[in-house]
Amino acid sequence: MSKFILNRLLQFIPTVFGVVTLTFFFIHMVPGDPLEALLGEDALAADRAALAAKLGLDKPIWEQFTTYLYHLMQGDLGTSLYSGRPVTNLILERLPATAELAFAALFFAIVLSFPMGVFAAQRRKQWPDKVTMAGALLGFSMPNFWLGPLLIMFFSLWLGWLPVSGRDDGLWSLILPAITLGTGMAAVLSRLVRASLLEVMDADYIRTARAKGVNKHTLVWHHAMRNALLPVVTVLFLQAGTLLTGAILTEAVFSWPGLGTLMIDALNQRDYAVVQGGVLFIAMVYLTMTLLADILYAFIDPRIKYGKGA
Repeated sequence: MSKFILNRLLQFIPTVFGVVTLTFFFIHMVPGDPLEALLGEDALAADRAALAAKLGLDKPIWEQFTTYLYHLMQGDLGTSLYSGRPVTNLILERLPATAELAFAALFFAIVLSFPMGVFAAQRRKQWPDKVTMAGALLGFSMPNFWLGPLLIMFFSLWLGWLPVSGRDDGLWSLILPAITLGTGMAAVLSRLVRASLLEVMDADYIRTARAKGVNKHTLVWHHAMRNALLPVVTVLFLQAGTLLTGAILTEAVFSWPGLGTLMIDALNQRDYAVVQGGVLFIAMVYLTMTLLADILYAFIDPRIKYGKGA
C-alpha cells in the first residue's frame, strides 16, 4: 500500500505541472489588460509603464512563467495584482465558506441519493423505479446556473421562505446553494447505487440468503450494501472533488463569499496570480480525493491488492 501511495504521489507531479502551465498561459491569453483594470482606461503611458515594471508584467511571458514556477516551488502562490495581498491568505480566508457549502451539498446528495437508489432497486422495472430514475435524470440535466435562479424565484421571491443570497442568515442561507450544488451529484449517486445494488442482488450468495428466508431489509442493508458500496465510494470521492468546481457557478448565483466568487472577481480584474492559485488549489483537492478513493476502496474490499504496476 505504501508503494502504491508513493507512486500516486509521484504521478501528481506531471499532472500539477500541466495544470500550472495551462492555467498560466490560458489566463494570459484571455482578452483584457490587468493594467487597465487597475489604472483605468485613461491612465497615462508613463503610469502604465511604471506599474508594469513594478508587477513584472513588462518582462517576456516565458520569464514571467519561470519566475512564477520558482516562487511556486517555494510554496509561494504569489501576490494579488489587485489587492497586493498574498494569494494564500486570500484562499484561506474564502475556504471556510466554500468548504461549508461543499459539505452541505455532499450531505444533501448522500441523504437523498442512497434512499432513492435503494428504493428504485427494490422495485426494479416497476413504475416507482421508472419515476425515481426519471427524476434523477432530470436532476442531472439541470445546470447550476439554471437551477439556482429557479430555486431563488420560487422559494425566495415567490414564497419568501429563504434568503436570496449571501451568507448572513446562517443555515437558512445555506439551504438553496446546497440544494443547487448537490442535486447533480445526488442524481449521479442514486443511479449508481441502484445499478450497483441490482448487480449485487443477483449474486449467488444473495440468492442463497433469500432462499433461507432472510427478510428484505436484512438482505439489502446487511448483506448486499457492503459490496454495492465499492463503486459508489469511488465515485463519491471523485464527485466530492468536483464540488469545488461546481461551487464556482453556485457561489456566483447566490453571491456566496467563497473561492468561486474570489476567482470570478479575479477573472474580471485580470488578477492572474489569484486565478492561478485558485485553479491549482482545486486541482490539488481533486487529486487528493482520487488518492483517498483508491485507499478507501482497498480498505472496504480487502481482496484488492495494489501491485508494483499500480
